[in-house]
Amino acid sequence: MEPQTINYKDLKWIHFSEPTQAGGEFLAKKFKFHHLDLEDCLSAKQRPKIDEYKDYLFIVIQLPERHSRYGFVKVSEVNIFIGNGYLITINHKNRNLEKLVSQFAEANANRKEYMSKGSGYLLYQIIKHLFESTFPMLDNIGAHIDKLEKEVFADSPRAQEDRLRDILVYKKDIINFRRIILHQRTVLADLGHKHVKFLPKNLGIYFDDVADTIEKMWSTLENYRDLIASIQETNESIISHNTNNVIKTLTIFSVIMLPLTFITGLYGMNLETLPFAETPLSFIIVTGGMVLIVVSMLTYFKWRRWL
Repeated sequence: MEPQTINYKDLKWIHFSEPTQAGGEFLAKKFKFHHLDLEDCLSAKQRPKIDEYKDYLFIVIQLPERHSRYGFVKVSEVNIFIGNGYLITINHKNRNLEKLVSQFAEANANRKEYMSKGSGYLLYQIIKHLFESTFPMLDNIGAHIDKLEKEVFADSPRAQEDRLRDILVYKKDIINFRRIILHQRTVLADLGHKHVKFLPKNLGIYFDDVADTIEKMWSTLENYRDLIASIQETNESIISHNTNNVIKTLTIFSVIMLPLTFITGLYGMNLETLPFAETPLSFIIVTGGMVLIVVSMLTYFKWRRWL
């Protein structure tokens, strides 16, 4: 696939929508990048990092992304080469980056605003956009956690198994989100202190701003993690409480049936020596006695607050 090139004055942004062998050969021939960096671009997953060379930086960042089919949080990767007068992005399935490239290709205003201050400022704007684009995903997780919290504490009639499944799904999303964001903190903090000719010192405060954004995301994820753990614990307590109530009810029922079973079994032997066996009203007497036993036991259980 041919790269997409966006030009503004002396600055060139070259974008590859996916990593390809042909793209790697193009970069090796035109820019003389280190072959290990080009191999990293073709690799499925790399750890976030910054490799500094004399004339360029090679940056790997990872971002959370919703799976297009199943909806869970997964990792997407963006590889960036930045040097004097150029910036190259190689996308590994990040939809927000593709949207940003389309906006730049269609609107000259974006080019003037983001590309008039050099490749370093363009890098800042791209990274800022990519991380800020993940906030709706974070807000969506927060909204579902609030919904689960209301259901749990309101003792919603929704099936407990469904609620538990949702809790575990969003707990996994939070874990994946945190794992992705964790490694970006170091990269962005390091990027703010890189002082090369295409990253002037005054850009440090801009990258620190992105680092602060990531710290806010991390703090929010920490709160979500604690909250979902509390919701899970509460939900499990409710399930345990309801299970205990069912067991208690079944136990009381079994205890009540025990003397009744004994009496019916005893009179089922048809022995002439049994009390009231020869009495015409034996059925009524035995049945009345059994009813009296049931009422007495229920009264006792009620008095002991077992019912």
